[in-house]
Formats: sequence, structure tokens, C-alpha cells
Amino acid sequence: MTLPLRTVVQALEDAAASSRTGYRFMEEGNTAEPFFTFSGIERATAKFGAAMQALGLRQGDRIALILPDNQDFVFAFLGALRAGIVPVPIYPPAGLRQLTGYLDSTLHILTKSGAKMVLTDSDIKRLLGTLQRRASTLRAIVAVESIRRSREKLRPVKITPEDTCFLQFTSGSTSLPKGVVVSHRNVAANVRAFMQIGLGIHDGVDSGVSWLPLYHDMGLIGFVLAPLFHRNTVTFLPPLLFLKRPVRWLEAISRHRGSISFGPNFAYALCVKRIRDSQLSGLDLSSWRVAGCGAEPIRAANLRAFAQKFEPVGFDPCALLPCYGMAEATLAISFIRLGDGLVSDIVDADAIGTRAVAAPASDTTANPVEVVNCGKAFVDHQLAVFAADDSDSSHPLADRQVGELRLRGPSVTSGYFNEPELTKRAFAGEWMRTGDIGYQVDGDVYICGRSKDLIIINGRNYHPQDLEWAASHIEGVRKGSVLAFGTRRPLKDRERVVVAFETAIREEG
Repeated sequence: MTLPLRTVVQALEDAAASSRTGYRFMEEGNTAEPFFTFSGIERATAKFGAAMQALGLRQGDRIALILPDNQDFVFAFLGALRAGIVPVPIYPPAGLRQLTGYLDSTLHILTKSGAKMVLTDSDIKRLLGTLQRRASTLRAIVAVESIRRSREKLRPVKITPEDTCFLQFTSGSTSLPKGVVVSHRNVAANVRAFMQIGLGIHDGVDSGVSWLPLYHDMGLIGFVLAPLFHRNTVTFLPPLLFLKRPVRWLEAISRHRGSISFGPNFAYALCVKRIRDSQLSGLDLSSWRVAGCGAEPIRAANLRAFAQKFEPVGFDPCALLPCYGMAEATLAISFIRLGDGLVSDIVDADAIGTRAVAAPASDTTANPVEVVNCGKAFVDHQLAVFAADDSDSSHPLADRQVGELRLRGPSVTSGYFNEPELTKRAFAGEWMRTGDIGYQVDGDVYICGRSKDLIIINGRNYHPQDLEWAASHIEGVRKGSVLAFGTRRPLKDRERVVVAFETAIREEG
């Protein structure tokens, strides 16, 4: 029997009433790991929600959250939901070097979202001083330290599955960030799909470990919201702690017997590069049954190298779970089948570039490329490939024909906040345009790249990720520091490729 969809607030209340599991917060430079049961989280979030109400925010108002501390973020985000206030996560500044660009991006998000308040810490508040004058709807920038001391009582509000849960602003890698409107119904539908079907979750038993930023959908939905619905314990690490010392991620999985943890492709590559053999002593990764990988192009070689390096300390290569998703689909679209591990397709890159066909490579193929299988769309969702000019999505392409991936189903969001034209262009008939180029084989999806990034030279299509990957293997090129893009010379019609990179070679003298 299918149970009715719950709001995130209902999921938290249910978890608090029936569970002793909860969230653990690791801190950089501190051996203490505060643990809050879901009942404790319910009390803490009531304090945060009540403080927001006392500051004048009402149901439906937007509050921007710029909170680098995971504990503050979780309490503030869930507290806002309980008060019916719509949180708008924004990434914190990385430092002073690019502060002007950061402030411009933040101003754009504040203006587009109509946020009435920013909640941040006292250090960041000092950096945001000019924004209050420049953002017309912004009433105040509030330091979270004052919220922690609040003694206000939460006034309950009625929240339905149709209400907006939060605004997820896209990364803005190819355009200005756009605010995706994510409803409670979207969250519940997506969580049901990827937790029950994709992960085969064990309620109250599986344990998550995550260093992923909570302002990003994978960290937020995957490890803050979804576990509420299934009462699963999660251990959170600060993102910077992982970046400085990747071994801390694996140590946390080992120590807390984590069974589910995700990361983008670069995270697995960083572990291989930065974790020394001497640091493997004492690690036990045998509890890690799902090692998800998504959020950026997946390279099979990186995942193989990770499995090979950490199999001696208990890592199961079959735990690897390549996946596909995007904010406009709430989070997840497809997972490889549990237990299949890394599955890939080696195809003729020239055939993709010239004929838009993913022809299997042979021993004589001059330019083979390996594409990772990201599995099938979840139950109640449909994923298909269409030609870019198929405006009403009436003619899905056959297997191995390369085109635009499009999705429909209950996880698909309604569009972009206060952006009717962008929302209209995001759909082709009943299908949402993902903007991703790929193909299918027997329902399994393979991602080739982003349509907006495509470089066309002499009638052939090049995906910059493939060029960057090839360039990174040239001696002297620093891996992860390569950028490929297309450009046109003045008064010339032909596009050309530019590859910029950092060198790993030091100049002498």
C-alpha cells in the first residue's frame, strides 16, 4: 500500500515522536561531535522558527540562509519550514579575494527571491553590510548568534504538500542563478523514489555520512531532508574539512559505520590522490553499502581507481552508485541498480560528434570514449531523448541516438520563481528540458554533456568536459585545473577551441 505524501514538517514531527536516531555534527579542529536526536532537533528548530516569527517574518516570506556551520544551517532551515517561511540557501563567501563577485551574485539572488531577511553569522554579516541598501525587499541582516539565544515560542501554521518548501538557486555555471521552486510534494515524491527504490533504505538502520555543502541540493535533500522521512542517523562533516583532509570523510564512515555516502566525481579522485597508503591503517569501509556519485560528469577511471585503492580496507566496488539528477527535478532522476557498481559503455566519439549516434566502439575505433551508465528513471517518472527542435516532445529518439534528455513525473518542479518566460522555455510539451545531452540503451541513461556548453567545429560536436579530461592527461598539466571553451575571432564565422590550464611544472631560476 502506498502511504500518503507527507510534508517535511510532518516527517520531522513523526521522526521526533518515534525515534532515537538523529544528526551528528563534526567540527573542524574539535574532537567533540554533538549529537541531537530527532526530538532534540524538533525542539531546536522550534526555537529558530519562533525567533524568525518574532522578527516579523510571516508564512510565505523568504529568508536567505548564509550559514557555513552545518548545525546552524540545519536548525535554521527546518525552523523556517516549521514557521511556514521559505528558506533560500546561499553559499557562503570563500574569502576576500573575490568578494565583489560574491556580493553581486548574492544581491542577484536576494533580489530575485524577494528575501526579507538574511540569516548569517556575525563574521559574514560584516561583509554583507552594503547589501541591505541595495536589495529593495531586504529588511534586515541578522546574526545567528542572536537566534540561538531566543526564548520565543513557535506559533504553529498549517503547511500543505502544495506549499513551497524552499527556493533552490541553480549554480549559475552557464547563466545567472535561477530560483527553482521546490514544493513539499516535490520533496516527498523524490525522497520516496530515491530512498525506497533507488537506495532500498532501511528505516532507522542505515546511517549516512556527508561532507556535502548544505546549500546544494545533494547535501540538503539527500542528507538533511530525506533521512527525516526514514528516521536515519546522519553524520555531517564541514565541507572544508573534507577538502583539507579527505581522509576524514573515510574515517567518519569507518568510525560511525556509515552505510550511505555520496560525493561528486572529484571527491573520489581527491581521495585517491591525497590519502596516503600509511593513512589506510585502521580504516574499515565494509559498512559502506552505497557510494553514490553524481552532480558533475562521472569519469569511470576515477571510480575504478578509488575502488582499487580502498578495496583492501573493506570497500566493496559493487557499492559504487553512479546517478543523475538536477535541481529542476528536485534532486534525483536516476540511479544505477543497487549492487551493479560501475557499468559503462565504450562508444565512438567521432560518431557522436558527426552523426549524433552512440555507436559501440570496436578494436579499430580511432577515438573511443567511455560513458558511465546512470541507470533508469525512477518509478512514476519517465526519461526520454528528443531532438533539440522537437518543441512538443512528440518524437522520442531511438536507443543510441544522441539528443536532449527530458523528464516528466511528480519530482519535476513547477519552474523558476518569478520567471514566467524562463519557466515556459524550460518545458517542451509535458516534458521538462534538462539541457543535458545523452542517450539511452534499454532505458539506461548515459550523459554526454550540457547542450549550452557544446562546441561545434567544422560540423562536429565537442563536449568541453571530454576536451578537459584529455588535456588533463598531458604531462605538466595540473589535473582539475583545465578549462575548455569555444570562441569566435572578430569578423570570423568559424568557432575555435581554447583550452586554458594551470601547469604543474615549476619554472627554474
